[in-house]
Amino acid sequence: MVTNSALLTVSGDGVPSRIKLKRIERRRKLWAFAFVLPLLVFILISFVFPIGRMMFDAIHDDTLQVLMPRTTSALSVWDSNDLPDERVYGALAADLNQAWAQKTAGKIGERMNYELPGISSQVRSSARKVSSLSAGPYKAAMIEISPIWGKHEVWSLLKRGSSSYTAFYLLRSVDFQYDSDSRIVASLPENAIFRDIFLRTLGISIGVTAATLLLGFPLAYLLAILPARISNLLLMGVLMSFFTSVLVRTTAWVVLLQDYGVINEILMSLHILSHPAKLIFNRFGTVLAMTQIQLPFTLLPIYSVMKSISPNHIRAARSLGAGPFYAFWKVYFPQTLPGIAAGCLLTFILCLGYYITPALVGGPGDMMVSNFVATYTNEQLNWGMASALGAILLTATLLLYFVFNKLVGVDRVRMG
Repeated sequence: MVTNSALLTVSGDGVPSRIKLKRIERRRKLWAFAFVLPLLVFILISFVFPIGRMMFDAIHDDTLQVLMPRTTSALSVWDSNDLPDERVYGALAADLNQAWAQKTAGKIGERMNYELPGISSQVRSSARKVSSLSAGPYKAAMIEISPIWGKHEVWSLLKRGSSSYTAFYLLRSVDFQYDSDSRIVASLPENAIFRDIFLRTLGISIGVTAATLLLGFPLAYLLAILPARISNLLLMGVLMSFFTSVLVRTTAWVVLLQDYGVINEILMSLHILSHPAKLIFNRFGTVLAMTQIQLPFTLLPIYSVMKSISPNHIRAARSLGAGPFYAFWKVYFPQTLPGIAAGCLLTFILCLGYYITPALVGGPGDMMVSNFVATYTNEQLNWGMASALGAILLTATLLLYFVFNKLVGVDRVRMG
């Protein structure tokens, strides 16, 4: 009987070859991981961490809990029926007094103003006046300082602020809000804007994707059937657009489409128009500029799939009696569907996050979700709303990719 140990050959240093092989393999894996580690760290820092922080900020806000600890703690036992008792008002006076001394009353007012517009100035005024209160009773004194402290909705807001997590930003992003009893209700019509913004973003993205497909499919087919010398030259013309930034190309469209720009001047010199056409700062200009910028992203995946389709398929269909159109539609076109799906998916996802082109070429009615994310981030400094809008957009993109993977399958998309 031969044992396992008999099967192990021993090297000159007395170490079995199998163990030595495992050591070499382990060392090779460690070296490979060391080479990949910088890229992994870069992805984590520049991609995973910012997205994770955005998702976290969409549901996290501890402003009131940190800046008004006494009030939020006292409200934890409030039954939310009538106004709070004297003890809670005393905690409110102490927190506002401390906030005025530490110059944080503005942050409290700003946070409360997100949910109750117009309340910010009254909160700061109350913090300034409360320092004159020497002793209780605080309830009547606080209501006399500002009527907002006698409103049930204000106390409901402060009680919700006792938690570090809130659904307010996500609800506001889909035109819902909390009422005075902390129930979720639809936003008022004058404040319900985000559903229209998401629908507008979706509509513009679908329109641009359809336009790039209509323009890109015939061009991709032409590139696929032309001789290599000519198709490579034309393909370089398509790729040239990647050498110019999106900002430069968008600015070029502003020059072309403005009232007395190149296009209007040519049309009027040919007497086709008697006065300048409105080609910019509207939906037409937005879709046109975005289509030109996104065309290569739709064309290239379709072209790569078409190049892999053998011409013999069409010849076989023709030899069996199929007409030119029938052979193309029944034999050739179904084989291009993975490329069409990949190109359209890529273009659609990129369009969802467009910011520069709608901002420069579009009008007020063409602003997309990304424009409002930028506004909340750069102007209003409302990171919660910016994160919530970004989180919803990211979720929609992931759902779209999931549906695409189920219907088409990533493994079926051949990239040449």
